[in-house]
Amino acid sequence: MRGGSVPETPAGRRRALATVIAVVFIDLLGFGIVIPVLPFYVRSFGVSDVFIGLLAASYSLTQFLAAPYLGRLSDERGRRPVLMLSLAGAAVAWVVFGFGGAADRAFGPVAALAVLFLARGLAGAMGGNIAAAQAYVADVTPREDRAGALGLVGAAFGLGFVFGPALGALFASDPVVAAADGLLPAFVPTTAYSLPSFAAAAFSLLALAAAAVALPEPNRTRGTAGPPGIVAPFREALADAALRPLVVVFLVASVAFSGVQVAFIPFVADSFGYDESGAGLLLTYIGVLGVLNQGVVVRQVSRRVADARMAVGGAAMLAVALAALPFAAPLGDLLPTLALPFGAGPALIVLLLVLALLSTGNSLLNVGIAAVVSRTASDEQQGTAFGVTQGAGSLGRTVGPPAMTALYVVAAAAPFLLGALLTVGTVGVLLGVARGSDA
Repeated sequence: MRGGSVPETPAGRRRALATVIAVVFIDLLGFGIVIPVLPFYVRSFGVSDVFIGLLAASYSLTQFLAAPYLGRLSDERGRRPVLMLSLAGAAVAWVVFGFGGAADRAFGPVAALAVLFLARGLAGAMGGNIAAAQAYVADVTPREDRAGALGLVGAAFGLGFVFGPALGALFASDPVVAAADGLLPAFVPTTAYSLPSFAAAAFSLLALAAAAVALPEPNRTRGTAGPPGIVAPFREALADAALRPLVVVFLVASVAFSGVQVAFIPFVADSFGYDESGAGLLLTYIGVLGVLNQGVVVRQVSRRVADARMAVGGAAMLAVALAALPFAAPLGDLLPTLALPFGAGPALIVLLLVLALLSTGNSLLNVGIAAVVSRTASDEQQGTAFGVTQGAGSLGRTVGPPAMTALYVVAAAAPFLLGALLTVGTVGVLLGVARGSDA
């Protein structure tokens, strides 16, 4: 199958779908490895926590700039070469990231931060490969089955974020660092921050090898070259009456959800008294829910509900969950005291239920929008369409975290209530899309 094309049989398409999902999972596993160590890595240079948010924004900003270009390039040159290029670039980015500490020792913290921003910027640009992966799924899946298949891509993301942080903690542990120090050459830095970075690079290379050996190029009609530049794909998308509302929804929903994600950890620390371990368990719980929702719930719902209506329902559920989240502890206090396992109190039970609603709504919304995007775009422009919508999402993830964390400083409930309000706005837009699709 090396360098070949997808066989025109159901079994061949299923194998191709399974391969691209495996590639996405391995790549996201490497990304997840770095998550637990990044804040502590930045703090090791003695700088403000503001740089943690700026590093997150730099990743999303370059992803915003690169995603439309990579999506269009995959339309013109092929899905497989774009995926392989981005995986190779991600491996380089993680290696550079691991040498931040060495730059600090040699040249000081300014140089170290420059290395980290360079690495995160490159990793973000290469992270635009999700557009090519989604377009690949659209290529090998019948239109009526795309929502379920795109949900599997989301499940692969979720699994990467479930297992990646656990592996990151393992590679950052003292025994592993000590063992690596005795095995690796002297010029390779072996610290609790560098080893997870190098492990992420190794997983990107593993995904690259899997793509090179087992990922065929889908059979499709190649798109023609569009106008050059970064702005042109967005201008074309916003000029398209069918695609324009979907780009807006991606942007607004990403501002709301990414901002809430950043504010969530300080929220549970301040409102529930959870430390890093407790917050990590909650994140694992959310990750597991994401996998179940994307891999099971979305597939079942998509067989019974039209894609646009699934997105409407998901947005409504997400808005309710965001509005309820800051009041989880007070609502729990209103419940009677129960003898619950593991010492869980009513407030925690309410929090877990709200998070379940939030995860389900987010899954239905994201996959529903992606499926509508795929139906809206022609077969020749799948990569371009996904690139633009993913780029809009990346722009939202650039704006959301700093804005929402600033609001959190003013009032703890503010980012969640604003996120709910923004999501209600997307419900209105999506209702218009749903009515248009029913017409």
